[in-house]
Amino acid sequence: MALSQHDLLRLMESLRTADGIELIRVLAQRILQELIEAEATAHIGAEPGEHTETRTTMRNGHRAKLLTTQAGDLDLAIPKVRTGSFFPSLLERRRRIDQALYAVVMEAYVQGVSTRSVDDLVKALGSDTGISKSEVSRICGDLDVELNVFRTRPLDHTRFPYIYLDATYCKARVNHQIVSQAVVIATGITEDGGREVLGLMVGDSESEVFWSEFLRSLRERGLNGVRLVIGDHHSGLVRAVRKVMLGAAYQRCRVHFLRNVFAVIPKDAAEMVAATIRTIFAQPTAEAVRAQLDTVADMLGRQFPKVKAMLLEAKTDLTAFADFPERHWKKIQSTNPLERVNREIKRRVDVVQIFPNPDALERLTTAVLIEMNDEWIAFPRRYLPEGSMDKIYPPDDQPGTVTPLQGA
Repeated sequence: MALSQHDLLRLMESLRTADGIELIRVLAQRILQELIEAEATAHIGAEPGEHTETRTTMRNGHRAKLLTTQAGDLDLAIPKVRTGSFFPSLLERRRRIDQALYAVVMEAYVQGVSTRSVDDLVKALGSDTGISKSEVSRICGDLDVELNVFRTRPLDHTRFPYIYLDATYCKARVNHQIVSQAVVIATGITEDGGREVLGLMVGDSESEVFWSEFLRSLRERGLNGVRLVIGDHHSGLVRAVRKVMLGAAYQRCRVHFLRNVFAVIPKDAAEMVAATIRTIFAQPTAEAVRAQLDTVADMLGRQFPKVKAMLLEAKTDLTAFADFPERHWKKIQSTNPLERVNREIKRRVDVVQIFPNPDALERLTTAVLIEMNDEWIAFPRRYLPEGSMDKIYPPDDQPGTVTPLQGA
């Protein structure tokens, strides 16, 4: 859109009286506004007041948009249209994960609990001049609507024979104290071999009550067809699984089990003990797997009686995978599929270090999980081999059947 003579004179006057920094701000604001108007014209198919056959809608005024940049705050005007919607690509909203990080950083900054790294990030975002609490509330409010839709979406579109449960820990302020908060995450394998993020919850502990509440929330959203739950031996988790996930077996993560074993043996024996225990998982049949566990327990028990006791106590949960198709065994023996998820969460969390409140922690972790779930769906890659999933459900087990919740 070309500037009128009057606008050109006003712009020249503004530039003549502006200092160096203000000059950059004025130029940036004018250039951005012109580009926004040009994109709006292309979107509408006509200049203001122009009648063309390509016009698709009409202008309907403008709405103010304050853009914070390193050149200062820019007062922009976004054209509104009568039908449909328009938002300039130059100002395209950040990805959810970046929005969430921005919201968390700003919230921490406003509340005065930010660390030096957060302060540096605030400046990098171009907001060293400050941001109001009302602006933070608006950002968080807009974002929370979208994130809540993901957290509460129905899960009855398919069956999930395998689900993985794990927790990661982050620091947040609760009642003016810095405490550790558990972020529990569930992902699932669909009946056609794909992957999805099922849900998350942030809480104070990993008690049976906490895990039961989380699992019930998944069931209430339609989670069904679960045959095996894979997780660590968190306090309360196993009891919650057996109470809520009726009809599902529990597989104790072999990797976490080995770490528990290492805690009761000398370091110089760790490699030998680990190699011996791994032979349990290399057997070709379910019978051989369980027989090998007994053999290994007897072998190691001569030198490490505590390890023998641990193996025999965990036998049922440690070998639950063996009752499922052999082609799935390597993928359902541990929670390793969640490791990448937890690493990505930690990478983002480390930027903030200490969250201003649990809601901020939930906001950022949800955004990370949405991006990961979108990636799995947009670029589907079969996690389990084709033709191997039909052995999990008997012919009379119809899709959509949900086992009633105990005590519900």
